Amino acid sequence: MDVILQAVRAAGRAAVLPRFRALAVGEVSQKTDFADLVTVADTEAEALICAALAQTWPEARVIGEEAVAADPSLRDAMAGLGWQVIVDPVDGTWNFAKGLATFGMIAAAVLDGVAKYGLLYDPLLDDWVEVTAGGAARFVQADGRSQVLWVSQVSDPAQMCGFIPVGLFKAEQKRAAVLAGLGYGRVTSLRCSCHEYRLMAQGHVEFVLSGPEPHPWDHAAGVLAVRAAGGVARFLDGAAYDLARRAGVLLVANSEATWSRVALDYAALAD
Repeated sequence: MDVILQAVRAAGRAAVLPRFRALAVGEVSQKTDFADLVTVADTEAEALICAALAQTWPEARVIGEEAVAADPSLRDAMAGLGWQVIVDPVDGTWNFAKGLATFGMIAAAVLDGVAKYGLLYDPLLDDWVEVTAGGAARFVQADGRSQVLWVSQVSDPAQMCGFIPVGLFKAEQKRAAVLAGLGYGRVTSLRCSCHEYRLMAQGHVEFVLSGPEPHPWDHAAGVLAVRAAGGVARFLDGAAYDLARRAGVLLVANSEATWSRVALDYAALAD
């Protein structure tokens, strides 16, 4: 899927990097609340990726996060028949808008509702985690050097690290989430699915929990990468990952044993 990689890299250079720590007044706005931001970099990068893929892969339909924000009916189309390319043009927009370097770009190629390719791209360092269904997850550097990725083998909860976006849950669930995290070595959030999944696939953390709305632009590529690296991914109710699903907490873990333990500890979030 080199056409996707090249479209994302080009959009990063043209629309994202020039605006990092250089956003003008009026180039940042709220979507649903104070923490859900969109910038001109998001919209311009998405438009550039859509335009590039329209030329290089016209058979595929490209649907980005910002397009869904403008037309929510497009959310269902992401799991439709044929090829779809799902794009998060700037993942971790809050970080990006505040000048924090923890942001990325995500793309997933989906055929008939099933992810076949995933890309987790860091435009600052021009490196990425890439995976094709049935193949290995690989970390690739700008000069072409690459390595196969494997999830962590840590099994002691006292040494485990995990990510959970506590702020996305209802008030009564936030307390339960914080208390559950006390049983592990470190539980935090990067506010960036791209880098959370990259770290998971690289073996640096043992689990990642989603918020209650598992948006495919946040998770489709990352789930594919973690599974290819030896991890597991299911919703807390035990259902298999389905990018068409609109509600439910997704748990990605380095092993079945870790998944079972974390699912039990965080069961309150499934309500």
